[in-house]
Amino acid sequence: MARLLIRVQPGARRTGFVGWYGEMPRLAVAALPVDGAANQAVIEALAEALSVRPRQVRLIGGGSSRTKRFEIDDVSEDDLVARLNAVIRR
Repeated sequence: MARLLIRVQPGARRTGFVGWYGEMPRLAVAALPVDGAANQAVIEALAEALSVRPRQVRLIGGGSSRTKRFEIDDVSEDDLVARLNAVIRR
């Protein structure tokens, strides 16, 4: 299991990683932060980017914040870093 701290930008034109916010990956999502829609969009985008199922991605902190903490099952910390670096160019 790996843990990930991520910065989210809700209400974007399209969903996708847009770079880094300090040491955190920054993810823009098209969904608005209404009724958990943006959080669900982040889970789905993370699952797709990390090649896991959405049920393997859990929000563990920051549900109403732009900075969120996730746990991802069946992915090691090293593998998480490698997969994120493949998706996000510095």
